[in-house]
Amino acid sequence: MITAWLVATLLVTQAVQDARVQRAVVVQPETVTVGDPFRVVVRIRAARGADIGFPDAPDSARAVEAVDPVQITTTPDTAATDQTAVYRLTAWDVGRIPISFARIRVAHGQNVQEVALGDISIFVASVLPADTSLHIPKPARDVLPIPMPWWLWLIIAAVVAAIIALIWWWLRRRRRLRLITPVDPYEEALASFARVEALGLVTAGERGRYVALMVEVVREFLARVDGRAELAYTTSELLAAIGDIEILPANRLAALLVEADLVKFARRPVTSAYATQLGKESRDIVDAIHEAQQLAATPSPATEKAA
Repeated sequence: MITAWLVATLLVTQAVQDARVQRAVVVQPETVTVGDPFRVVVRIRAARGADIGFPDAPDSARAVEAVDPVQITTTPDTAATDQTAVYRLTAWDVGRIPISFARIRVAHGQNVQEVALGDISIFVASVLPADTSLHIPKPARDVLPIPMPWWLWLIIAAVVAAIIALIWWWLRRRRRLRLITPVDPYEEALASFARVEALGLVTAGERGRYVALMVEVVREFLARVDGRAELAYTTSELLAAIGDIEILPANRLAALLVEADLVKFARRPVTSAYATQLGKESRDIVDAIHEAQQLAATPSPATEKAA
C-alpha cells in the first residue's frame, strides 16, 4: 500500500527536483505515542545508472532516534534507477516533532545533485489522561511522630548503668593499686631469677634463651633502680645513660651485655657451662648493686659519732 502511494505521489504531491530526479516521502502512521515506533519511507527515482546515497539516520538529536538501521531496496526498472529507503524511528517527546534528514546525494557520471526531502514531521500524542475535573489536591500532611518504644528506653538505661559500673570499678581498682606496697626491686629480681632457673632451659638445650632471660632480669632491675635505664635502649645507649652511677660495676655489666648481644643477635653458640657462668654473673651483678645500695644507705661510724 505504501509503495502504491509513493508511486502515485512521486509525480504529483512531492515537488520534482529536475527532469531526471524525483522523490516521494511518506510517514506512517502520522500520529504515535511516546516511544512507539513509526516509519519514514523515502523513494528516489533518477536516471539509469545513477548512484543514490541515503543518510543513515535523521538529524533530530534526542527527540527522534533510529530503532533499526536503514533498509534500502531497489525496484527493478530498465528505464531508471529507483530505490526506496525505509527508516524505523521512535520519538521521545510530545507534540509536533520535526524530522530532519540530510540531503540525499544523487551522482550520475560527472553530474552530482543533492536532493532535499523538505519538511517532515510526526505528531506524538501524550499518554497522560486529561484532568478535566479541576480537582485541587489537599496539601501534604506533616510526618506523624513515631513514639519511642519502651524497650529502647530499657536499652539506654542498661548502657548508662554499665558505664557507671565501669567507672566505679576503675576508681576502686585505682585506689587499691595505690594501697599496694611496692615490691623491692632486688626481691623482684631474685624471684625472676628463680623463675628462669625453674624452666630448666640449660638442661633442655635452650642455652641462648636462658642467657637472654637472665640478662633481661638484670636490665629490668636496672630500670627499677634508675629510671634512665630504659628497657628500649641498646647496650651502648644503656651504658651511656647510667655510666655515672658510682655503685654500678660498669666493666662487668658491659662485658655481660656484650656477651648476651652476641648470643641473642649474632647467634653465637654457647656451651652449657658458659651459659651457666653468664647466668651466675647476672646474679652477682644484681647482688653487687644491691650491696652497694645498702652500704650507701647505712651511715658510717664517723657520721654516727658526729651526730
